[in-house]
Amino acid sequence: MSSSPIAVLLPHGPVTSIAPVAVTDHEQAGLLAVLAAVPDPRDPRGVRYPLASVLAVAVCAVLAGAVTFAAIADWVRDLDSAAWVRLGFTDRIPVASTVWRLLVRVDAEVLSAVLAGWLCARTTPTSTRPVVDRRWWRVIAVDGKVLRGSRLPDGSQVHLLSAYDTGTGVVLAQVQIAAKSNEIPAFAPLLDRVEAQLGSLDDVIIVADALHAQTGHAHAVAARGAHLMVTVKANQPTLHGLLKALPWAEVSVGDQRRDKGHGRRETRTVKALTDRTRGGLGFPHAAQAVRITRTRTVKGKTSRETAYLVVSLPAEHAQPDQLQDWARREWHIENRLHWIRDVTLREDAHRARTGNGPAVAAVLRNTAIGYHRSNGETNIARATRRANRRPDDLIDAVTRSNGTTQ
Repeated sequence: MSSSPIAVLLPHGPVTSIAPVAVTDHEQAGLLAVLAAVPDPRDPRGVRYPLASVLAVAVCAVLAGAVTFAAIADWVRDLDSAAWVRLGFTDRIPVASTVWRLLVRVDAEVLSAVLAGWLCARTTPTSTRPVVDRRWWRVIAVDGKVLRGSRLPDGSQVHLLSAYDTGTGVVLAQVQIAAKSNEIPAFAPLLDRVEAQLGSLDDVIIVADALHAQTGHAHAVAARGAHLMVTVKANQPTLHGLLKALPWAEVSVGDQRRDKGHGRRETRTVKALTDRTRGGLGFPHAAQAVRITRTRTVKGKTSRETAYLVVSLPAEHAQPDQLQDWARREWHIENRLHWIRDVTLREDAHRARTGNGPAVAAVLRNTAIGYHRSNGETNIARATRRANRRPDDLIDAVTRSNGTTQ
């Protein structure tokens, strides 16, 4: 080992890059055709309403702002008969209790996969353009959320783990965490569902919070051809201590950004090191150590926070400006998904407690957010209000066989 720590810990400076080529339109199946793939949990005898039609109503109603199963039934009841026909009904529609009984029995993970595939067909780039020896990476944020208004039979709250495509706003997969368990055992099954959705995890970056700084997660991500960027905190004291002790004072700034708004000023500074010592960084597949320092001033009071991360990509594929961007994208799942589900779609106030109801409702909310994001909407509340005012336009957009973003 060299006597100088900088000889084996290489700092990396910023380089320039060009954004990927824009998404192009392409053919994709309409919502009714896609939902036909969801298994019907009912006995075939006596079925009055097509499952795909009931599910399509649920999707459209939540796109239009419905926040409960009763609101879904109200939304379809207010439509005219022509709209019922376009949704696959004839001269009658299901009452609220029928909608509820069916939705709580649907397999939430299958429904999530089907609807995610439908959204991906609307949003996935068909080509990318490598520039300056740098690839375009798909960044997927993984995080869990407790549904505070829901309960399992044992009284515990429903806990879901989701994989969110930060580039498109689509939830690619969602799994329900077993009772008396946590997010850690659910991580690998979630990756499997994401891989099945995308076909491959090549050129994918998984970003996650400190709970997922697990050696098993690092191996699981690498085995699937993806890369992991994860925050390290005191739950991994040895690794956290090692990262904190690196000679950061001797490393030049790789990237720095300043933001101002909402009465605060914030500066984020990134430094990155490649460790070539014999022991490495002490975390499987870790290629770089990252330190991000956030300095925030609010009402004249300044605070400073330092975060340490590891990433499995080498410096030639992950420069400090990219690391800065990926670290911020980890928060997209909180700010652009979970917060919207809670505040706009009132998820925590929804007291769904029967069968698969809580998870199915979460899938419908994920779909609504992903759909509106795919249409370029940034204000989901406004988008749902517009959809509710224009139900015919909404039904046309989601049911036509060649639907693309509006």
